[in-house]
Amino acid sequence: MKILVLNCGSSSIKYKLYDMTDHSVMAQGGIEKIGLPGSFLKMTLPDGTKKIIEEDIPEHTKGVQFIFHILTDPELGALKSLEELGAVGHRMVHGGEKFNQSVLLTPEVLEAFTACNDLAPLHNPANLKGVNAVSALLPSIPQVGVFDTAFHQTMPDYAYMYALPYEMYEKYGIRRYGFHGTSHRYVSQRVCEYLGVDPADKRIITCHVGNGGSISAVKDGKCIDTSMGLTPLEGLMMGTRSGDVDGGAVTFIMDKEGLAPSEMSNLLNKKSGVAGVTGVSSDMREVIAAAHEGNQRCRLALDMYAYRVKKYIGAYAAAMNGVDIILFTGGVGENQADMREAFCNGLDYLGVSLDKAKNNTVRGEEAIISTPDSKVTVCVIPTDEELMIAKDTMALV
Repeated sequence: MKILVLNCGSSSIKYKLYDMTDHSVMAQGGIEKIGLPGSFLKMTLPDGTKKIIEEDIPEHTKGVQFIFHILTDPELGALKSLEELGAVGHRMVHGGEKFNQSVLLTPEVLEAFTACNDLAPLHNPANLKGVNAVSALLPSIPQVGVFDTAFHQTMPDYAYMYALPYEMYEKYGIRRYGFHGTSHRYVSQRVCEYLGVDPADKRIITCHVGNGGSISAVKDGKCIDTSMGLTPLEGLMMGTRSGDVDGGAVTFIMDKEGLAPSEMSNLLNKKSGVAGVTGVSSDMREVIAAAHEGNQRCRLALDMYAYRVKKYIGAYAAAMNGVDIILFTGGVGENQADMREAFCNGLDYLGVSLDKAKNNTVRGEEAIISTPDSKVTVCVIPTDEELMIAKDTMALV
């Protein structure tokens, strides 16, 4: 079966086409700047080279239509006809408490998903546009929704509740939901396959660390806590997101700067984090280079970034009464050896012993980076959320 995976954002659509007989990627790419001047599709050709095709994409239906056109193009395409497609799987951001697993998208499911729009006003409507665009073009094809929040629905109430008036939860669903769930689910399962161990008796801390970042505590294969909250803002320091911050500081800044709620949200989500502290960039590669050249604010940001990761690892080890496996994934976790070393520095009380020589050679591949005598196995496991979505889609159609 051939399955197309779509990840629709407010102004973008990313796609991957899988042949599920061997899980191979037949085609991949994405459209950027939907509804804006200069929109284009960037695709990866079978030989690995990139190709950019400029095209006016005013809205998502035209975007999906153009992706279908490229997939069936005689010269660039991977399909002879759209009839070869067996199903479409969608990354859906916020399922609230309504969805704890992937589901076939029916009118009833889409109605329930739409009811979660208040919890993710930027992401959920964009996800829905992708579903509707596929329905308009291929009305009979099965579509499956895979939710970022679903994996975290196994958290106990004492972990997901905020210490706010209880009616805030009852009226508005204010609680920790967590995100990156498809990634955390994939890597927590994959690391057990890689190590040849049973997840049923393992305590795993999954660190998805990149421009966006979150950490989850996974016990017996189920998530029991995660660092992101009602929105993806809470938790780790990220590229442009503040992560954990005192709510009193938020209201103080709003008062002093005369900021409206939307302006404060923009400051916390798009002007803070690594970019806000450094004043240089949100890209860790640029920040690391600047720190090596003596930029003290970049050095400070790296120390803050690493400290937050290490602090959450310690907290989740306490929550699970120990840890057996710590794994790193995401852009920074998979590729930045010096940051992995900083995350693990000071975890010797847990029995973590990093093989520094091995760690320094790992870039984006599966590997054990702890020493043989380390009491905790430390791994790098590249995430593959799209493959997880494709597998869920195939299982449901």
